[in-house]
Amino acid sequence: MAEQGTTEAYLEGYAEVLEGACATGRRLTREELDALRARGERAAEAGIGLRVLVRAHLAAARALGPGLTRAAAEHLLASVEQSVDAFAEGHEQAQRLAIRQDEAARREFIDDLLYGRSDLGRLAERAERFGLLLAQAHAVAVAQGRRPYDDDDPVTRSVESSLVARFGHRRILLTTKEGRLICVAPADEPDVLTFFAKQAHAATDGGRAAIGRAHPGAGGVVHSYEEALNALDLADRMDIGEPVLRAADLLVYPVLTRDRQAMADLVRSVLGPLREARGGARPLLDTLAAYFDTGCVAAEAARRLNLSVRAVTYRLDRVHRLTGSDPGDPVHRYTLQTAVIGARLLEWPEHEV
Repeated sequence: MAEQGTTEAYLEGYAEVLEGACATGRRLTREELDALRARGERAAEAGIGLRVLVRAHLAAARALGPGLTRAAAEHLLASVEQSVDAFAEGHEQAQRLAIRQDEAARREFIDDLLYGRSDLGRLAERAERFGLLLAQAHAVAVAQGRRPYDDDDPVTRSVESSLVARFGHRRILLTTKEGRLICVAPADEPDVLTFFAKQAHAATDGGRAAIGRAHPGAGGVVHSYEEALNALDLADRMDIGEPVLRAADLLVYPVLTRDRQAMADLVRSVLGPLREARGGARPLLDTLAAYFDTGCVAAEAARRLNLSVRAVTYRLDRVHRLTGSDPGDPVHRYTLQTAVIGARLLEWPEHEV
């Protein structure tokens, strides 16, 4: 009975339209079809499902059948087909418009959320519609693959399906921005972002993901997002091969580069003499980086560089003679390693500092 009351307003005059068409065997007029489309749009806007409405139209036609002449009854099915098709067209058009409006609102919200461009109170209200409670602390993970992705990309859908299958809908927001996959999750659900990062790494065919630290409030989402982006940028500049990065593990690098001029002075003064070597500074700098990255084990550094151990030790000795700093001396090692990190961050020697 409740369902009938819901649909009655959209069936007013419907029986008369069918009777008029069946009486003469004509097709429904343009005005009649337009009216049915308009009713379909209004029904969709009211949130009434199409299946319920189609059943109501069929029931009305079935009730009309016994009172029709044989000739009119034979035309009834064709009239019902026309009317339901027009009504459904209007309903679907309204649904498509609503979807486009929802997508636009969601995209606008995501842009405001990640860039902090909206009033925080208003942003928190809008966030609830998309499953986030910004009064809590959140963290953001960002994944970058070999190509850009959007919300409708199969890769995005695959990662989203995996997240929902594993965690359900736990106030998680998965989206894309500037070709990257982005996941926002509550701070008390750390497993979500770890799982997302691993799934994104696999789905993007070896892409890399970074996880920002958790921060409270709407501004905290922006902060965590920027941390994740900076971690990805840092991984590229530092040639960090890890598929999943955590901003919390990379805090030393922003500290080292906070005073860019001081770092540039260190690189020039400590590593500048390497330019005098045959072949320039790059081979010796790469040797130092491999040596430090492998825990100062010459044999492991040689394997990484595809050189003999003798060649690596020769290069390290050359560094000592040119710079006056011995990579094997604990006192000198810290200065050299810091300078090597600075060279990576400042992209020296390809760019002058």
